[in-house]
Amino acid sequence: SKWNYNIGRGDNGWGNGEAQYYTNRPENVKVENGYLIITAKKESYEGASYTSTRLLTQGKFNFKYGKVEVKAKLPIGKGTWPAIWMLGSNISTVGWPACGEVDIMEHVGNNQGTVQSAMHTPSSYGGTINHGSQFLDDVSTEFHIYAVEWTAEKMIFTVDGVEHYRYNPTTKNSSTWPFDANQFIILNVAMGGGFGGTIDPNFVSSTMEIDYVRVYQ
Repeated sequence: SKWNYNIGRGDNGWGNGEAQYYTNRPENVKVENGYLIITAKKESYEGASYTSTRLLTQGKFNFKYGKVEVKAKLPIGKGTWPAIWMLGSNISTVGWPACGEVDIMEHVGNNQGTVQSAMHTPSSYGGTINHGSQFLDDVSTEFHIYAVEWTAEKMIFTVDGVEHYRYNPTTKNSSTWPFDANQFIILNVAMGGGFGGTIDPNFVSSTMEIDYVRVYQ
């Protein structure tokens, strides 16, 4: 009731030159034994060489301020790029990055174990300077809780309660802090692209498993 799908290649691989085609097929997304399972696969499909899924709550669940917790186990493989993130609900009117983007968790298979959080705003976007990370050696074998606490003043990013980044700009305006309006949540596994990097030619498939997505307010 709260999730939609993005389908297709997007514009220029969703703006990042990504290699996958997003579908809503059970081969790429299903709920099984209480887990949401997103599978990135190597296969020729609609002109792409890989398939995966991107779910989002846009239009169904939008919120302002609170704590988001996602308990997840990440895919493995060079070229995989799973993400748990948010975008401003006004993206269709103001565009990106004016809407603001909050990357709760990004992981790059080419840098296995390093989980990163980042902020994209008009003051710093693309290769943003506003980011932090921590290393966990079992991100693809164990579940961890990836979280952001969002208030009117700051964003605090944690894994299993351990903080690795805090965003709290001294001057808050539309350029540094477009985060006083609703956002929606996105879950996806991309392949390759500017951040995901070179895909292992021997990659076949891998999954992101999600136990739950919780928003506390």
